[in-house]
Amino acid sequence: MQLSFSELEYAAKKKQTRRDRFLAEINAVTPWVELERTVTAFYPSSGGRGRPPIGLARMLRMYVAQQCFGLSDEGIEDALYDSQAIRRFVGIDLNRESAPDATTLLNFRHLLGSHQLTESIFNTINGHLAEKGLLLREGTIVDATLIAAPPSTKNKDGQRDPDMHQSKKGKQWHFGMKAHIGVDAQSGRVHTVIGTAGNVSDVTQAQALLHGAETDAFGDAGYQGVEKREESLECPVTWHVAMRPSQRKALPITPLGGLMERLEHTKASIRAKVEHPFHVVKNLFRHRKTRYKGLAKNTAQLFSLFALANLFMARRWLLAAHTQGAS
Repeated sequence: MQLSFSELEYAAKKKQTRRDRFLAEINAVTPWVELERTVTAFYPSSGGRGRPPIGLARMLRMYVAQQCFGLSDEGIEDALYDSQAIRRFVGIDLNRESAPDATTLLNFRHLLGSHQLTESIFNTINGHLAEKGLLLREGTIVDATLIAAPPSTKNKDGQRDPDMHQSKKGKQWHFGMKAHIGVDAQSGRVHTVIGTAGNVSDVTQAQALLHGAETDAFGDAGYQGVEKREESLECPVTWHVAMRPSQRKALPITPLGGLMERLEHTKASIRAKVEHPFHVVKNLFRHRKTRYKGLAKNTAQLFSLFALANLFMARRWLLAAHTQGAS
């Protein structure tokens, strides 16, 4: 397809922005063909009243850009008009066509949610990573993070989201949900995602976060007693759970106390990998608050966010492998 004057001018600019580099990397490492194959059976062949639908490839790219930049449906529509980098990523030329509107993306998100396709996207991306050599090993790290929900009651129902709940962290109360994840201890890749209300205890979800082939599992002090729970008794996994801070501070200054302190330090260094996907989702993708109402919609979004986080964390390895393969 012939490039427009504005696209040629943009392509000729000397400075490449961080957004340009980020989108170029995401474009290069995302298995677009596999994702299209995952969704295509559910995607309508008609846009309604005889109109052709927006191409699936374009809608997937618009959806991915929305998740990566933490934008609302209206926000990503505006971004398509404001940002040449995002237009190039999605494949829109405003000289020839208009950008898909917010309602079109809303319908696409509803399609993904109603058929559990975000979980399928998550599994497809993880399958792609496994094929590239990022296999699951013998260890899993489990953890959870709070995601705040809007506490306002200024809506048509006059109440807060009933699926969200209060949870106390330290001395502060937080209203929202929890994202529980299971992460491969070697690659740092998220292999399991569970969304719950904010008041659900971390330890109750621990067993469900394992992929089943582990020999060892790691968790912070919030998972104390996990090995004694009924669902854990039949699973031959060795749990390595951190001491409570008060217990660690009380360790004696003896050879045995020093050994236990070094053991805690080792466990903490292993558990540190679980913070990487949380950092990508909450800081890079700006997902610090729930965007939708209800646990199901927000959990569906978590599958997409952690799938993209996996790609982002593996991008350098994937790009290097691609370069070696091309040479």
